[in-house]
Amino acid sequence: MTSLAKRIPEKINLVQEDSQVDLAYAQIEELIATLQLPPGQMVSENMLSSLIGLGRTPVREALQQLSREGLVVIMPKRGIVVSEMDVKKQLRLLEVRREVERYLVGAAARRAEDVERDEFSQLAQSMRVASQTSDGEAFLELDRRFNKLVIKAGRNEYASSVMKLMQGLSRRFWFAYYKRFANLPETALLHAIIAQHIAEGKPEDAMRDLDMLLDNVEAFTRATID
Repeated sequence: MTSLAKRIPEKINLVQEDSQVDLAYAQIEELIATLQLPPGQMVSENMLSSLIGLGRTPVREALQQLSREGLVVIMPKRGIVVSEMDVKKQLRLLEVRREVERYLVGAAARRAEDVERDEFSQLAQSMRVASQTSDGEAFLELDRRFNKLVIKAGRNEYASSVMKLMQGLSRRFWFAYYKRFANLPETALLHAIIAQHIAEGKPEDAMRDLDMLLDNVEAFTRATID
């Protein structure tokens, strides 16, 4: 666990969270999404508290949120286990994600404030660099920031709640398989294009290219079956 603990600050230094619970959630979700806590691993509040340097109370609340999102399974009197990955469930998730995310990127393009449009433009530039360099870890962090900004700029708490439930599972599945099955340059470039459409206030273009992106993600997901 020593080498694992040393990696955490590098991964989390861009996360700006308001509370101990938010910080605990962000750190544990990152460990799960990047397979540092792999599917099937048993964890405990004490172990995670020691690992991330936060108290048991915020860790407990973070685990409850992660359980609702399907990243951990809490078994009363037996323990807590990181959930397994399931391709069929991932495909069903994509059916819902397509509809919800399509709405949110359109809403973000219409409702984003000027400072958010600047952030989308900066993300688009960074995504293009990740596309050119095929940097998977950089892309994963940029994708997290992109999703968070879309939720914020979309300004619909109901769509946001649904979207948040799917993000960790999507990030983990991508990280697990992208080196073997994904076209990282194309995926990162499509993200860049969508971010730029949002920055420029073009909802129809953003939604159209999101459909292209999710077609790409669905094909990647199906490829893992074979």
